[in-house]
Amino acid sequence: MNARRSALLEAGASAGLGGVLALLLCMAAFADDTDTAVDAAARAWETDFFDDFEFFDPRNWQDQLVWVNDEDQCYVADGAHGTREVSDGTLKLRVVDLGAVQPCSNLHKSGTAHPGSAFVAGRLTSKNLREFVGGRWTARLRVENSGQHGMFPAWWLLGAQNNEPPVQEEDEYVCWPMTGSGEIDIFEHHGEGGPDRYAARIIESEGYCGGGDWQASMLVQEASLDEFHEYAVAWIGEDFVFTLDGEEVYRLKGKAALIPEPMFAVLNFAKIAPGPIASPWVMEVDWVKHERAMTSPEAANPAGSGSTSVAGRRP
Repeated sequence: MNARRSALLEAGASAGLGGVLALLLCMAAFADDTDTAVDAAARAWETDFFDDFEFFDPRNWQDQLVWVNDEDQCYVADGAHGTREVSDGTLKLRVVDLGAVQPCSNLHKSGTAHPGSAFVAGRLTSKNLREFVGGRWTARLRVENSGQHGMFPAWWLLGAQNNEPPVQEEDEYVCWPMTGSGEIDIFEHHGEGGPDRYAARIIESEGYCGGGDWQASMLVQEASLDEFHEYAVAWIGEDFVFTLDGEEVYRLKGKAALIPEPMFAVLNFAKIAPGPIASPWVMEVDWVKHERAMTSPEAANPAGSGSTSVAGRRP
């Protein structure tokens, strides 16, 4: 027992019932202080991946052409039709109206082909390029004209053994959202929810393929989406901690163990409802980074720090 807690106990014992009540309040404050101290220690971070989009770097990102969530648009590669642009130090991902339905080569993981769409979009992933266990992921981004029907931009993480295209390694056979294919949504804007709102969550696995609880561990947060903000998630002790511009907005206590696997990042802009686009749909990303926690005594030994890189699994 430390000296501070011992002093509290002695004071309470000598002061009767009132002292006991005061003691309980002090003990609660002590616990809060302890939690804060632990968090502060865990917030000594070392950056082990950073992309500020001065150019498109294929060592960090690849196109992900996949059909999920019954999305209306078709993902296209290599920035076709202006769906992906890196300029003036930022990445722009767009949904673009081609004016007429075009064939689409995107496949569902079941093998079903997308029926075709008049809308095309960009989706990038760091799969097999930048993957990490734990730590903290952050992106600085903005989305203008938020709140439109069908709008669905996102910055999120997926387990490295996920079985959706591209499948490039023998261990990529785990179905969503089982362990190995877990999901963390750091920033997800659903236009139907109105402008200037986003969701942050983990998907809790229900124990079978396709069985994910989207609501149990979700926060809906207000923010001025047309302005740049830093959206992050960190593994801190046993908790997931979501932050907005460095300030904690959501903590999932005791749930970090639900997603222990290496994770890769995804940036995409989807369209999840039919209908026209009223104004340009653009998610602009200033930078993305991953950091590992440098907590004492591990701060003196980076190899033992709070995240592990498994970047570049492909030979």
